[in-house]
Amino acid sequence: MMRTLIIAEAGVNHNGNLELAKKLALTAKNCGADIVKFQTAKLDALVSKHAQMADYQKKNIGSEMSQRDMLKKLLLTYDEFTELAAYCREIDMCFLSTPFDMDSVDFLEELGCSMWKVPSGEITNLPYLEKIGKTHKKVVLSTGMSTLDEVKEAINVLEVNGAGAITVLHCTTQYPAPFEEVNLNAMLTLRSKLGKAVGYSDHTAGIEIPIAAVALGAEVIEKHFTLDRHMEGPDHKASLEPHELQAMVQSIRNVEKAMGTGEKTPTGSEIANKAVARKSITAACDIKKGEVLTEENLTTKRPGSGISP
Repeated sequence: MMRTLIIAEAGVNHNGNLELAKKLALTAKNCGADIVKFQTAKLDALVSKHAQMADYQKKNIGSEMSQRDMLKKLLLTYDEFTELAAYCREIDMCFLSTPFDMDSVDFLEELGCSMWKVPSGEITNLPYLEKIGKTHKKVVLSTGMSTLDEVKEAINVLEVNGAGAITVLHCTTQYPAPFEEVNLNAMLTLRSKLGKAVGYSDHTAGIEIPIAAVALGAEVIEKHFTLDRHMEGPDHKASLEPHELQAMVQSIRNVEKAMGTGEKTPTGSEIANKAVARKSITAACDIKKGEVLTEENLTTKRPGSGISP
């Protein structure tokens, strides 16, 4: 049975508060996720003073400011990430963070992250991908906003520079993503065209789509979560609350069990029910010795322990 890797994306839903980040890590563990993921960046290296917020960010925050001013309130320091990673080790929860600049790649490499999660926005940042590739670690690559050719070029840059196994995540970069724009079948296109393991990074409301992705063969699922969807911040409203994250994880585990081997044969529990549910040939009326058996004097009834009709 394939086990889906479930990444609980805390992102910046800690609102720049280390203790809140720790609570998110513990919540992800208690909900059954495999990995809790954050976002690491140096403000000066990430964004210029001219960058504006996305429309969804303006709507979710309820005010308009520069992207730089918004992020200034949301980023943890490297020292705080060091403490957060240590806390995750203490609670036996896998820590992961996405780097958004070159220095943060170096920092997270020193911190000992076992793999990389490349966000959709960096898929055309080829120097960044070169640096990721040269660490020779596994990569999970989100592909929101991208064409197939852009994905192919990103994979080529990663592999030429020595990256480990690459899993490609289909993604729709909108928060929340409209169901009609999800195009979940594109995940199957990525698998067939690229010959890579695939998964799905979900930004829709609810939990149905990541569950459907697992049924289609997603090997990695990533989903934003928060402690409270009503908190102030750009991503809370498009995130799951803890009880929803737990329900998603449990539903995915149920789907994994249900996928089975693909062989069409009766299961053990079905074999026990065959005699009860199937029928046998039996007399429809009194039949005299020597009388010819016909459709008129025979019928079929349960149980199925006699001659099969």
